Amino acid sequence: ACNVRKNVGICDVTTLGKIDVQGADAASFLNRVYANGFAKLAVGKVRYGIMLREDGACYDDGTAARLAEEHFVITTTTANAGAVLRNMEFARQCLWPDMDVQLISTTEAWAQFAVAGPKSRELLQRIVDSEIDISNEAFPFMACGSLTVCGGVRARLFRISFSGELAYELAVPTSYGDALWRRMLELGQDLGVAPYGLEALDIMRIEKGHPTGRELDGRATALMLGMERMVSRKKDSIGSTLDQREGLTDPNGLRLVGLKPVEQSEVITAGSQLVNETAHVHIDSEQGHVTSACISRHLGHSIGMAFLKGGDQRMGEIIRVVDPVRGTDVKAQVISTHFFDPEGGRLRA
Repeated sequence: ACNVRKNVGICDVTTLGKIDVQGADAASFLNRVYANGFAKLAVGKVRYGIMLREDGACYDDGTAARLAEEHFVITTTTANAGAVLRNMEFARQCLWPDMDVQLISTTEAWAQFAVAGPKSRELLQRIVDSEIDISNEAFPFMACGSLTVCGGVRARLFRISFSGELAYELAVPTSYGDALWRRMLELGQDLGVAPYGLEALDIMRIEKGHPTGRELDGRATALMLGMERMVSRKKDSIGSTLDQREGLTDPNGLRLVGLKPVEQSEVITAGSQLVNETAHVHIDSEQGHVTSACISRHLGHSIGMAFLKGGDQRMGEIIRVVDPVRGTDVKAQVISTHFFDPEGGRLRA
């Protein structure tokens, strides 16, 4: 993770689900499947989206890239790749059978790599063919497109970031995956390129405040995750009505917050329970729980993400993070989940 923040790293993200969506009604279809709007997404652009279940809970998140007027490529979480495709097929065949849209899983057809870090553009400029301009002006944040790499190999490039750094995801046909990986390591030696894995990826996404399956646990709503603005009220989509139920909009309900220890030497652990600073530790005094935690070398201390009752109204408050299994009791301050680069300047560089 430290190397990605300083130089450039590459990570194999091939296991993320990929679904090709094509047809005259592709945009309208995605506009109904995703909670946020996709009808006006421009060709050559990517948008982060969330899907809701019929009951209003968040089901999955990912990106949708518009490669052509009637052609989208969407990504899903690895665990939900098959389920999302089944749900989309159900919607296509049973809910809106008159729509002109076709779906196919391309997860195994494309090898995909995240290239992240302040030197990621410099590395990719050595990979993509020379006539292709990937400067910040020509290929800004959330851009996408088809291109060629390594002398004519067809590829897709998406400028998206899960780490909070300047980053891209580069996809090539699966048969070229191993060769591309080796080529990037070879051409990036002087840039300090190094592979990074899921542990490093998890640390960086926590630092940036991105939710994953630990937060999207089947019970969380967009409001709980701080994503309520993403749910469009200007259109109809799956789950967008029931997520407004009274029980799900309680202002004192669980909200996703960030935590940092008051004593920087102490460690916050995932699964810990939250209680008020002076409260007795008991099930009746529980205020929430920690979903994700890590030790951030970049920040120099432990950090965590947690669901806390009324958390969005409790910024700056001191609470206790109690882990009875590990025998720890840590005082922590409630802060924003955006621990690192909250303005997003690094990923737009």
